[in-house]
Amino acid sequence: MLTALDLGLIYGLMALGVYLTFRVLDIADLTVDSSFTTGAAVAAIMITAGQNPWLASIAGFFAGCIAGSITGFLHVKAGIHPLLAGILTQIGLYSINLRILGKANVPLLRGVETVLTPLREAGLNGSWASVVIFAVLIGVVTTAFNWFLSTQIGLGMRSTGDNEGMARAQGVPTGTMKIIGLALSNGLVAASGALVAQYQGYADISMGIGLIVAGLASVIIGTALIGSRGMWMTSLFVVIGSIVYRVIIQLALGIEFLEANDMKLISAIIVFLALMIPRVGFFSKIRERRRAHTLVPEPDITHTPEERDNEKVVL
Repeated sequence: MLTALDLGLIYGLMALGVYLTFRVLDIADLTVDSSFTTGAAVAAIMITAGQNPWLASIAGFFAGCIAGSITGFLHVKAGIHPLLAGILTQIGLYSINLRILGKANVPLLRGVETVLTPLREAGLNGSWASVVIFAVLIGVVTTAFNWFLSTQIGLGMRSTGDNEGMARAQGVPTGTMKIIGLALSNGLVAASGALVAQYQGYADISMGIGLIVAGLASVIIGTALIGSRGMWMTSLFVVIGSIVYRVIIQLALGIEFLEANDMKLISAIIVFLALMIPRVGFFSKIRERRRAHTLVPEPDITHTPEERDNEKVVL
């Protein structure tokens, strides 16, 4: 279970990246499946070449930023639909990732120092100590993430996702905002891939396949738990959604008749349930109550302003 908490926190970086495109920019970006592997591949190759593991992880982040920028340019400059642009980048990255790795799998266990080597040597992997360390790390990243979204660029990005036409009318370079958002999103995803590769002890060409489902599940679970709240609270619960998702996966795989090969099916079922739970029963009532508090009352058009003033005087 503690291993699931560790992985949930590490995958929280990936969930923040998906949240940035899916909720903030209102773009379904499928580049995630390959940019995750790109971060893992770059980090693994640099580490096995004797480079500093922290430098390798940062390089993985920037490699993901480049991948996201390609998707952004295909969408903004070439006019390709964002869904198709993500698919094109994803397909192209598969071959690039294989070129980077040189083979399908690169091990990171024997005689290789990673950022998690001190934890592994101390026997703290999968312990409460590692959970606290990863929680602090994701807390720092989440704070920086929310700070960025509060800057002028971040606000321009959020306005682009809310109403692109209005944002453009106000002078916001919406195309640039999309490219920056997609780059940052895939950078976070790639950083998550670099850390996951070091945690699991290998980088594999297929480790990112279907990861967009896990990212969407984390975002949907997190937003279902908290509803419509501020940016800080929502991003925090997106990370919590990532943890909940990993714990559910761990519990499901503990069922006797389920196997590791069933994980994709389990992921799809979790996403379905996360989408349906807010629409029924107790959660539905909470959702309607929140909407009632946030919606602006409709204006009274049955009386003229003079008649409404006269009614107030009479009362």
